[in-house]
Amino acid sequence: MRKTPHDGRPARTPALTSEQRLAEIRSEAEQRGEVKAAGIRPSGSPFPMASPETGYYGIPLLKEPAWTWEVPLYFFVGGAAGAAAVVGAIADYTGADRKLVRDARWIAAAGAVISPALLIADLGRPERFLNMMRVFKPQSPMSVGVWTLLGFSAAATATAFADFMRERYGPSLPLRVMENTGQAASLAFGLPFSNYTGVLIGATAIPVWNQNVAELPIHFGASGLSAAVGILELMGHRKSRALQMLGLGAAIFESWEGWRIESRQQPALDPLRRGTSGWVVRTGGMLSGPVPAALRALGFISSNERSRALRRWAGISAVAGSLITRIAWVHAGHVSARDWREPLGIPHPLYTEQGVSRGRDPRQQK
Repeated sequence: MRKTPHDGRPARTPALTSEQRLAEIRSEAEQRGEVKAAGIRPSGSPFPMASPETGYYGIPLLKEPAWTWEVPLYFFVGGAAGAAAVVGAIADYTGADRKLVRDARWIAAAGAVISPALLIADLGRPERFLNMMRVFKPQSPMSVGVWTLLGFSAAATATAFADFMRERYGPSLPLRVMENTGQAASLAFGLPFSNYTGVLIGATAIPVWNQNVAELPIHFGASGLSAAVGILELMGHRKSRALQMLGLGAAIFESWEGWRIESRQQPALDPLRRGTSGWVVRTGGMLSGPVPAALRALGFISSNERSRALRRWAGISAVAGSLITRIAWVHAGHVSARDWREPLGIPHPLYTEQGVSRGRDPRQQK
């Protein structure tokens, strides 16, 4: 028989069962107030423990988006291109300036080429993009978005190509059919392509995106329209009152959207109001909403020359704001994914410390 240790405990044998070992640990805990067995967290050690204050060992419950810089740029390019296709089609149907129609088509065609390139660059390999088109899932925003991108790219490039060939070599029946068919398809695919990315991120489990699933598609659509109008104005179309009204309407909506973000007291929206992500969101919101809205409003009461200058600056502000808005929402998603409290519905200490509504979680208020 093996000798016992100096503290009088019986020596462990290979036949010692787990139940016996558990009984020893309980007895030691009762006598000493701590357990020094292997694999046990030592008393007073710096190792983290799961608790309502720290979460599960400080590990977030959700994974941050694995997207690279190409994704927010893809959101911006796709939004502007889709909106430009819609503007160009409506301008053509209503008999607007042919140069405006042509430039809108080329913006759409450029976006139709750049968007797949950005998406493939983010995926890493072209075959991953092709694998996404193996099936069509109506319940998947990603699958619907890829097929929308495919349809829009084909329609927008066909329309621009037919328009170019007609201007260079004269009209013909095949070119007219290609142009009209492509324009109709561009209009049909352009509208969802300009805002489907809002549906895409809203359908995730990340709180700051999921809590805005109803507003994000409209928000991204208005931002894309603002960018498309701004690009057209920077290309010289600063006399069209229709573009001016479209830009003003988009800017007013973006201003209202910024006010809604600031006024809704929900913990899930903290990344949109606090920290670096909050400042980026506010910067994009100001450049997309109040700044171009004020410049366009001043343009209505200014002389023609001054009005065109104001519209030029409004276009620059709108394009910059639309791009920053996409970057801001993606950045806010990263910040939101790191917060382990929100998926569990645990009130954030900031609200209780500041005494918001007598320490209650704002999500429980009516």
